[in-house]
Order: sequence, then C-alpha cells, then structure tokens
Amino acid sequence: MSAVISTARLTLRVISVDDAPFYFELVNNPTWLAGIGDKGIRTLEAAREAIMSGPVAMQERLGYSLYVMERTEDGTPMGLCGLIKRDSLPDTDIGYAILPRYNGQGYTYEAATAVVAHARDHIGLKRLLGITSPKNEASNYLLQKLGLKFVRVIHTSDTDPGTNLYSITF
Repeated sequence: MSAVISTARLTLRVISVDDAPFYFELVNNPTWLAGIGDKGIRTLEAAREAIMSGPVAMQERLGYSLYVMERTEDGTPMGLCGLIKRDSLPDTDIGYAILPRYNGQGYTYEAATAVVAHARDHIGLKRLLGITSPKNEASNYLLQKLGLKFVRVIHTSDTDPGTNLYSITF
C-alpha cells in the first residue's frame, strides 16, 4: 500500500485485511482495552471483518480513515493514527493507538501532528475533534499538545461514564 502521509520516521498508509494479525494484537493489548475498550475481536477472521467494515469502508466512503503507522526504516506496524467520523460526534475526530513497546519514543505525536496537518491542508476539515477518557493522562496531554482545547465532558452512549471532548478550529 502506498503512503497517505510520510514523516521523518513514519509512513501512514491505508489499512488492509493483510494487517489483520497486527490489528488483532493492537485491539487486544491491555492499553487498548483500558483506554479504548474491548471490541470483542477474538479471531483473525473477526479482525479482517472489523478492518473491512470499519477503516476500509470509511476510507472508501469519506477518503480518510485510521491509518497504519509504520516505522519507515523497516516497515514495522506500530499503531494506528488517523481520522474517524463517528455517528456520536458532530465532526471528525483524530484517533490513535500504539503498541506499548513503542510508547515513549514520540511516534504517536509525530503521526498525530502529521494527521492534524493532513486534515487541515489536504482533507479541508474546518474543525477537528478529539475524545479520550478523563483518566487517560497521556492522551489528554497529547490532544492539548496538538493544539486541541478541552470543550467539555460528553457521553457518547448511554453507558459512557464520561468522555473528554477536545476541539481545534482551522
């Protein structure tokens, strides 16, 4: 797959069903489960189906989605970073997740900075949202570092205890 976004150390590309083993590992790691939630993906086939019905369908429909974050030097998939249009939000939001072994090396910030610029300069979004658990200090910090401002606590579903909503206007 070709790059959608390239940075000094990273390539962000559209996800495909070939990424199912990586996606399966990512959505089942403890950091994802604690910060994002359990997607109930228990098999590689379920991972393939989630990829097709989620980011692949969104990419085809909107021209953007979550992208696989790869280390350019060796093509290692490390996480996801990109844009998501959720039914529960009025505008597109930035989403990101990285495997714990790559935390603390600036990869997510590098990818997210590029995604914000891509949303503004190439997609033409006028506003970008960000959501995160109030307890997820790293994610709250990252959204602020990217220039998003805290708006309020929202409830994205009937069972959501509260989610921090951030916003940036371009």
